Amino acid sequence: MIPTLILLCCLPARPQTTPARWQEIKDAKAACQIAVPPDWAPLGDNTGAAVFHDSTTAIAVVTFQPDQEFKPLTPMLLRIMAVPREKMFENSTTRIFYQEKTSHKTDDPNTFSASVPAKGGTCSCHLVILPSVAGDVATKIAQSLVALRDKP
Repeated sequence: MIPTLILLCCLPARPQTTPARWQEIKDAKAACQIAVPPDWAPLGDNTGAAVFHDSTTAIAVVTFQPDQEFKPLTPMLLRIMAVPREKMFENSTTRIFYQEKTSHKTDDPNTFSASVPAKGGTCSCHLVILPSVAGDVATKIAQSLVALRDKP
């Protein structure tokens, strides 16, 4: 049983359906979408952002970068970015997901980035979340990132 659990933890993150009652948040161009828990609030109309309590507790932002070719991060770029191996959750041709910053105090946020390919560009999601927010929320939000335009 333990080897199976370890294997499941090592599998790359895959897109999932939106969890029940979660809200869908689209970027300003309606090209990309994420889902956030029901107790999060959209940050204005068509901003592509949502917050939990306020933007200092947690914020999720989804954007579309037109003409930015999507491709996995190279080993050299990962070294330059200083992303530790254990914080790179997926680096494939279908998704990039990693933790940029790890919190060292309760008022110091964790930050995460995720990207997926889209027709004519790249969809990206950036998350800034205090440690008091449930640990799996960032992963679920990042896994919900999808391109709404046809895939390249």
